[in-house]
Amino acid sequence: MVRDVVIAGGGFGGYYAAKKLEKLAPPDVRITLINDVNFLLYAPLLPGAAASTLDPRHVVVPLREHLKRTELRMGWVTGGEPERGALKVKMISGQTIDYSYDQLIIAIGSVSRTFPIPGLVEHAIGFKTIAEATALRNRVVRHLELAEGLDDPEARKPWLSFVFVGGGYAGLEGVAFLADFARDIIKRYPRCREVGTRWTLVDAAPRVMPEIQPQLADFTVRLLERRGIAFRLSTQVQEVRDDRVILSDGEVIPTRTVCWTAGVRASPVAERMGLELEGGRIVCNEYLRVPAYDNVWAVGDVAAIPDPARPGHPCPPTAQHAIRQGKLLARNVAVTLGARGEVKPFTFKTLGSFAELGRHQAVANLMGIRVRGFIAWAICRFYHLAWMPGLDRKSRLIADWSTEIIFPRDIAEMGQLGHPPRLDGPAPPPPEDLQPGALPDPPGE
Repeated sequence: MVRDVVIAGGGFGGYYAAKKLEKLAPPDVRITLINDVNFLLYAPLLPGAAASTLDPRHVVVPLREHLKRTELRMGWVTGGEPERGALKVKMISGQTIDYSYDQLIIAIGSVSRTFPIPGLVEHAIGFKTIAEATALRNRVVRHLELAEGLDDPEARKPWLSFVFVGGGYAGLEGVAFLADFARDIIKRYPRCREVGTRWTLVDAAPRVMPEIQPQLADFTVRLLERRGIAFRLSTQVQEVRDDRVILSDGEVIPTRTVCWTAGVRASPVAERMGLELEGGRIVCNEYLRVPAYDNVWAVGDVAAIPDPARPGHPCPPTAQHAIRQGKLLARNVAVTLGARGEVKPFTFKTLGSFAELGRHQAVANLMGIRVRGFIAWAICRFYHLAWMPGLDRKSRLIADWSTEIIFPRDIAEMGQLGHPPRLDGPAPPPPEDLQPGALPDPPGE
């Protein structure tokens, strides 16, 4: 009799759980992974994809190539009924299916955390998916092209102004990489050079990257300020309009681009799984199991797993935690299904954190040891290379990084990619910030 293990989500936690289960699960176990895309996104490399130092295809890992025993089904998890062992899924074909399971692993991840700020949802763009990274890159190029065609220098300024909100790793890396990208390509736009680009990072906290030591945070701010990036700390966004941002101190920044990187929250689908939540995340014990059900487990950003490094707090939503959780969870599920061994608790403690800042610069906190500059940058690159799954993907990263040293960045604007024109006429102007290749929004969001 076949026993079913269903994995909801193909991020770091879900992928590594499936990969490990393929090796450990008994032969009569069928593994099914449900995800809305057929790849794993290596999210720490998104800034490189946005800044044209990496091909966007090279920061994703095709699931079918790397999971041999797992059956991949594409769709959106919409809810669950754990009391009867059913997971509700809306397939990309449009039909809704209830997947029955003997063991369920929930790894549906997180979404951008937003606030009720007027105009935020309508005018800002996130920096969490490959579609958003590609759209940001295209927006920088398109706005340079648009500003180049304007005769009035004052009219160019909003198009050449970019505001990032959020002083965490995503915001710092995003503004650093994209500002470097703009600085490298603006030499091809003589009218834009007259005005220059303006880059601003806004954060409500008094300093950036609170997870690392103050000395590294201060170094980061000084480094980026020398590149012309302005910081507005202890400041909140009051309103976002299509041509400006209004800050809490009354400052008005003319801009046509607002990138929102102010944190994440568990996927709202967790609220429809029929499980206990803590701060929007599914409550788990130290074994990664949902206490009320022996056959339901959770991992990654959506799971509130006790943090061994901070008793009384859940693990932070980081890739390094999700990877270790996925591997341990797979082992625990395999043991539950009859494999040798015993169920073990999650004991991993953070090894460190990195923020790559472009131009061979980075900051790193390695188990309390502060590292910055070129050495931190080299460690950061080697770390990502080591954790990128597959020799083929590692080779592509090396090739892209090597090409970056020799050749200028690609400035072709590909906003119409994946959206062909009608057969009977020319292509219409694409909508603003068209996200190429994006699937429709998940149902019920």
